[in-house]
This record gives sequence, structure tokens and C-alpha cells, in this order.
Amino acid sequence: MRKIFFHFFLLIVISGCSHEIVNLSDAKNEVREYYESGKFDAEVNSIINSAIKKFNETDLPENAAVVFDVDETALSNYDYTKKLGFGYTWQSWDDWVKSAKSKAIPGVKKLYDFLISKNVKIIFLTGRTADQCRATGINLRIEGFVKYDTLICRTEKEAHMKTKIYKNNALKMLAKKNYRIIGCIGDQPADVNPDICRLNILVPNYLYKLD
Repeated sequence: MRKIFFHFFLLIVISGCSHEIVNLSDAKNEVREYYESGKFDAEVNSIINSAIKKFNETDLPENAAVVFDVDETALSNYDYTKKLGFGYTWQSWDDWVKSAKSKAIPGVKKLYDFLISKNVKIIFLTGRTADQCRATGINLRIEGFVKYDTLICRTEKEAHMKTKIYKNNALKMLAKKNYRIIGCIGDQPADVNPDICRLNILVPNYLYKLD
């Protein structure tokens, strides 16, 4: 998984030909305050409450399914990112994933519980690699995502594929398998697809962007 971490830490304000670069420490402190003050949870809850209302008003076809992303959607890696000073290395990320210590994002878990109560099939579609899939399943179950139809991870062949292409291919495959995808939930534009998913929901991620 390739991640771009500078996006929220080098904040450039462009005015004419002048550039004001915000101090990196100040930017990190702003992100830390946002996540730890409850503002992040409040923003997620607002988005999820609106999503639940929309799903509640949606007719559920046979084999209705909702596709959830994992990282920064179902599970938060804020503790990992903060420990590294809001940085990233592949080895530390791999160790973190295999530790199965990511925490559920409460608002997203609320949406998951609502959909389960409606007998909607849940599919997890993640950019995590095949050798991280077992630990991901364990982590999801630990955090209460016990019931789901399938968990899709990148194969070795897909490991270096751009996220948008990988996820679009997976969504098309699911549609061919006769899933009626009524919603996609993620934290990156690559996680949603208006051509396939009836409802597209993005939760905030102020930690990184995926290319």
C-alpha cells in the first residue's frame, strides 16, 4: 500500500505568487488535536447518521450488499501513525497490521450494526496484501465486525496496482457474482464508485492520501 503522508503536514496557502508554508510541528499538532478532542468522531457520526437515514429509505433488493474499506474506515490506525510521528515505513506498517491492534471507528461500526440488522451482506475490500489478510480478519472480529460475507485483499499480482484500478476491478467482480451493491463506504475517492454503488459514503481521513 503506497501512502502519501505529506498532504496534511505541508499546508501551502497560495496567494498570487507568494507561498506560506505552515510549520510541520504545528500541522501535526492540529491533526492530533482534531483526532483526540472528539472532533473527528463528531464529523464521522454526522456522516454516518445521514448515511443510515439514506439506507433506511432505500429499497433492499435480494442479495443486497454494502462494501466497506478497512483502513481508516472500519478500523483506525491513528495509534500507529501517531507513534511514528505521523510517518510510515512498510516494515512498521506490516508489523502493525499483523499485530491486529487497530481499533474500530465507532461511527462506522454503528452503520455496520444497522446494516447487519437489515440482513444486508457485508463485504470488506482492503488494499492490505494477501499475507496480511488473516490478521485483518482477526482484527475485524476482535473489534466486533464478526459477521461478513467476504474479505477481499490484494493478491500478489495486484500488489503494485493503483488503488482505484484494484478496487474498481473488485467491485466489477462482485457485481458479476450477482451482489446488488447498494453502498460503498471508504475514506478515499478510490473506495467509492457511483457507476456500481448506489450510495457512496466517504468518512474523513486527515492522516494520508492514497495514490
